[in-house]
Amino acid sequence: MRLIKVLILTAFVSSFFSVSSFARDTIKIVGSSTVYPYATVVAERFGKSGFNTPVIESTGTGGGMKLFCAGVGTDHPDVTNASRKIKSKEVALCESNGVTDIIEIVIGNDGLTLAHSLDANDADFTQEQLYLAIAAMVPSPGNFNVKLIENPYEKWSDIDPSLPDHKIEILVAPPTSGTRDAWNSLIMKKGCKAAGAYKLWEDAGEKAKKKCAVVREDGRVIEAGENDTLIVQKLAEDPERFGYFGYSYLLANEDKIKSAAITGILPTLAGIQDYSYPIARPLQFYVKKAHIGVVPGIEEFLAAFTSENAMGEDGYLTDIGLVALSDGDASDIRARVANLEVIE
Repeated sequence: MRLIKVLILTAFVSSFFSVSSFARDTIKIVGSSTVYPYATVVAERFGKSGFNTPVIESTGTGGGMKLFCAGVGTDHPDVTNASRKIKSKEVALCESNGVTDIIEIVIGNDGLTLAHSLDANDADFTQEQLYLAIAAMVPSPGNFNVKLIENPYEKWSDIDPSLPDHKIEILVAPPTSGTRDAWNSLIMKKGCKAAGAYKLWEDAGEKAKKKCAVVREDGRVIEAGENDTLIVQKLAEDPERFGYFGYSYLLANEDKIKSAAITGILPTLAGIQDYSYPIARPLQFYVKKAHIGVVPGIEEFLAAFTSENAMGEDGYLTDIGLVALSDGDASDIRARVANLEVIE
């Protein structure tokens, strides 16, 4: 009888702690380092409106998706920021763990920015030139469309005499970063095709898109982690060094760094909004509908983030680099929030 009482008590205590651990009154957000500055500003303002300030962790887009898709319940994040669209394999991971009703909210546009020190000479690159500087394998010089070799280029001027006559050194985002994914899509893939390498990989029976994104490992390309502020610092220290990140980090550090042009075009608010800047992209975040009504304030947070005051053309997020959506697109997003519309 005593043993039965002990077992009952143990089950009760275990159940109590299980229920208690499920209770959470603060929104938990993970994901993109590019979206992080915008989400942080919204969260700080939101925390003054009567709700707890959301807790935000900069994990990178890929890392955030893994955490977000790990399950439903307040042991898991409510929101994940993303500097690219969710991938089909991530949707499948979510579904396998019971995360089925996901709301996608685009907050604005961003321009990937290849930056360097203010002390450096101005620079202008094509996607092909950047691919040839970064890729692990490139077409053999002088043998276009013949064979792939290990990257031989030591200086930019080795690629083209018009480029800077100094060492190649580029700080890149880690593989878990949505910024890295966007760079691979907008620079590496297009540059790989222009250089003739894409077809060579296909002819060899390889997955060309994946192979084109493999970077050299001889010290010319350096993974810099998710801390974009640290990248800014490293660029300011060496005028021969380049690195890339979101447009907001350029605007916040114009006293230290400047942008290189891509095919003759520098990033501007107008160019990013109309996508005439070659490496513009949308920014978004994803929300678990199942957590709305369980964790207080999620619905209100979505309304605050997508408000005209925040992400509108004259909203406070544009002051720190977010490029506003068109009026029509912004209206569509606000309707999605009002209806809690999930992705198909």
